[in-house]
Amino acid sequence: MPASASDPYDLAVIGAGCAGLAGAVAAAGHGLSVALLDASPQTGGQFYRHPAPALGAARPEALHHDWPAFAALRRRLERSDVRQLSGHHVWAVTKEDGDLWAVHAATGADGADERPVRVRVRAVLLATGAYERQLPFPGWTLPGVVGAGGAQAMLKSGLVLPGRRIVVAGSGPLLLAVASSLAAAGAQVPAVIEASGYQGYARHPRVLAANPRKLAEAAVHGAALLRHRVRLRTRSAVTEVHGTDRVSAVTVTRLDRDWRPVRGTGRRIACDALAVGHGLVPQIELATALGCATRTTADGTLALALDGLQETSVRGLWAAGETGGVGGAELARAEGELAGLAAAVRLHGHPVHGGRVRELRRRRDRMRAFAEAMAVSHAPAAGWTGWLTDDTYVCRCEEVTAGRIREAVTDLGARDAHTVKLLTRAGMGWCQGRMCGTAAACLAAGGGAAEPPAERRPFAVPVPLSALASPDEPTGSRPDAAPPVDD
Repeated sequence: MPASASDPYDLAVIGAGCAGLAGAVAAAGHGLSVALLDASPQTGGQFYRHPAPALGAARPEALHHDWPAFAALRRRLERSDVRQLSGHHVWAVTKEDGDLWAVHAATGADGADERPVRVRVRAVLLATGAYERQLPFPGWTLPGVVGAGGAQAMLKSGLVLPGRRIVVAGSGPLLLAVASSLAAAGAQVPAVIEASGYQGYARHPRVLAANPRKLAEAAVHGAALLRHRVRLRTRSAVTEVHGTDRVSAVTVTRLDRDWRPVRGTGRRIACDALAVGHGLVPQIELATALGCATRTTADGTLALALDGLQETSVRGLWAAGETGGVGGAELARAEGELAGLAAAVRLHGHPVHGGRVRELRRRRDRMRAFAEAMAVSHAPAAGWTGWLTDDTYVCRCEEVTAGRIREAVTDLGARDAHTVKLLTRAGMGWCQGRMCGTAAACLAAGGGAAEPPAERRPFAVPVPLSALASPDEPTGSRPDAAPPVDD
């Protein structure tokens, strides 16, 4: 804790998932005062999302891989002096006079409480995770179509299923985990539809050999699919959803190497729900608003460019986990701890065991190499836009169709997602382009290489006007409040 209410925290960690927890406990263990902010009322992030105690789940760990690692982090957090600020929706990070940062948040279950919060700190660790990438197709707005990660979140946190007979589709290793979880929970999963394949991993034998845990994890999911008689179809995609008030069936079509639908190969599969996702997009809006440098990942998303100790291009701002490129929970924990140790050295000059830092860097580099191989293997190819009919909604918020975007490109000269946005309003709705940004960029490229949509937004999450209009003066601390939080 800071010495007094007027003193800043040493470190604010934004995000209480794998990376954030590891970073917070590592920094606190080396003497830093740490504030841990997260929008959720519980720690664990998306990967270790679990039911609220009121649901009375007897074994919340049953639907999780490597739960003991999370349980160990949670015990360390409970024994530490880290100040946990749950239900805090961070919408901006700003630079104050001198070397201090201000973390601005809205409180409450949905960020709509009247009390805005400002936490003053000397350094920031961003561990904000990622969100799902969606590629549209005819019928994707029907009730019963959910994100693949969303289906898993429903199961983990609410103990509910999106349907009884669920097709899982898209691209990436998350599909295997989602399908095995749904099947284990009692859903009938007729098929997992993978648009890419797994042959690409064979091009990286050294990376595979260096990451045996990943192979073992894949084997566990594969065995679960066999046990539940779930069919795996590669080089295929759901190209249409059928139904009136709800999903009743999907059409699955073979794809060529460029993800173009192969004529005459469409087959219907009856189902009442579709869980679909095409990988994850790093959530980096807080960093890009501050001018942090980015890099384009192998699967066409933007991630933060980080140095060997997880620091961004802006001094005093570290990042860990999916913000630097999607790689999974084990990688996130290593990066979070490394960032926490680096912050401790910078801020307090505390000696850190050099052997531990070297071990974390080796582990990070090994797993990051696997993440890059994974991204290459499952990267969407340009031909997927052949799934879209002109009346397919691309931007659901503003009801912008693929036909309108194509018209903006062919008739009005749009060549990038920003121009498409100005001409059609695609990306101007509630989600601010998180759902449609990738699709709009691909359509704007006209079959060429699509530039990732810029992740620069003035606010990282929706924020009520009252939070912007309220005075932001220091008020001191109370026993039930986290000093030095100003409201």
